[in-house]
Amino acid sequence: MSGAETEVALLELPEPPSPGPGQILVSVEAAGVGPWDQLLNGAGWDVGLRPPAALGVEGAGTVLAVGAGVTGFAVGDRVLAHEAPLPGGSGFWAERILVNAEHAAPCPPGLDAVHAAALPVNGLTAVQALEELDLGRGQRLLITNGGGATGALAIQLAAAKGIEVTATASAAAAERLLGLGAMEVVDYHDPDWPATVRGEFDGALIIATGTAEAALPLVRDGGRLCSLTSDAPAEERGITTWDLYVEPNAAQLVQLAEQAAAGTLKLAPEPLPLSEGPAAFARVAGGRAGGKKIVLTRE
Repeated sequence: MSGAETEVALLELPEPPSPGPGQILVSVEAAGVGPWDQLLNGAGWDVGLRPPAALGVEGAGTVLAVGAGVTGFAVGDRVLAHEAPLPGGSGFWAERILVNAEHAAPCPPGLDAVHAAALPVNGLTAVQALEELDLGRGQRLLITNGGGATGALAIQLAAAKGIEVTATASAAAAERLLGLGAMEVVDYHDPDWPATVRGEFDGALIIATGTAEAALPLVRDGGRLCSLTSDAPAEERGITTWDLYVEPNAAQLVQLAEQAAAGTLKLAPEPLPLSEGPAAFARVAGGRAGGKKIVLTRE
């Protein structure tokens, strides 16, 4: 599946080459869809796609072949991965993909392919953002768009550390997010939502585009603001601000997968057949996923 600049369509693609040194060939069982995929459909995020090619930078499947020097995986192993750049020039929305073995994590027995494929990008983004924010028990964190896939995982991971989370989301998502560990959920539809929360947050995690400027005054002097939407405001009052871009990390993915398999990290993916990939892409790119994580599955 691929798009030139605007079109995403079903394609017949050639088989990937045999895995080279340090690589594994994976039979894809499920692949995640995210708003970042529209950046692949053009020049926004260069992950080494060589059209015609499949989109997708995360997924889960079974190892079909291993390249020279690979010791951690064998044929038949179940794995999940976030991969960028794509060594084979094509992504996870396909039957087979080449990935670097060092970026793959073993899939625990209790984690099915759909849930595994829903985890890599959103989970790694949440983990890496929280590590950079470096907050601890009793400190306060503001998350905008807590109802999305990344936000929901960040809430759970932060709450597990004893961090007090306030999240913006729709009113319909409030009960779910409180159940995931948020202390407070604020309706982002209210244009005056910043005035309804107590400020002096130790940190802010910006996941909703256009909310960084509104969140900055709510962060205490010397606090930290991490933007996932490439719009971190200029630093002021000693507040450290930065934009974060996710990176593959197998060790972090191992921990996330184990938590998901144990049920301590909750996911709620919406599986769709691969044939509905173009429609799924359109939903996500148009912001019509309703906060759900869409995962494409082999039919």
